[in-house]
Amino acid sequence: MLQNPLPGRLGQITMAPQPVDEERFVSMIRDDHRKGAVLMLFYPDAGKSFVPFIKRPSYPGVHGGQIAFPGGKWEPEDADLSITAIREAEEEIGVDGNKVQILGKLSDVYIPPSNFMVSPYIGYVEEKPKFIPDPKEVERIISCPFSLILDRNIRKITKVKASSGLNLEAPYFDIEKEIVWGATAMMLGEFTYLWDSQEF
Repeated sequence: MLQNPLPGRLGQITMAPQPVDEERFVSMIRDDHRKGAVLMLFYPDAGKSFVPFIKRPSYPGVHGGQIAFPGGKWEPEDADLSITAIREAEEEIGVDGNKVQILGKLSDVYIPPSNFMVSPYIGYVEEKPKFIPDPKEVERIISCPFSLILDRNIRKITKVKASSGLNLEAPYFDIEKEIVWGATAMMLGEFTYLWDSQEF
């Protein structure tokens, strides 16, 4: 189980693009921000643990073509944001939401370009899901071994151009030759910080 207090910025900043956008961490967050949630889902396969990522289709917008956890925006019918995370995972990759058990959540991450405050939830299922990607939302599903996420050798740095036009040095996770950076990398940064600190 996740322990409180969470490290938040201390873990997230290990994988935050440079120069650091302090809007993510301080009171400059807009009052009209939208709420969303994502699910870092663990599932077993052949005696190992895996985590699915999605690649979003290329489209005009700040998140087109990016690698992310399944997730999306909070809807009024969602009792809380953990329900949002499960519902979106069900819609995007076909996971049976009734089988998802939530272990806890990481610190929220604010995404300035889309004005979303995203709550990352950690969950698991006891058997490998039958993945059914939504073609409108998901170009491909990447099943990543958990051991790979912990491998420091897949942490690299590249140059990216943010939606603002600013050139950034972006730490990223190299997963199946895909660049996992930005908010998703920051969530993984906090998660691995906790794991390394044995805070589970």
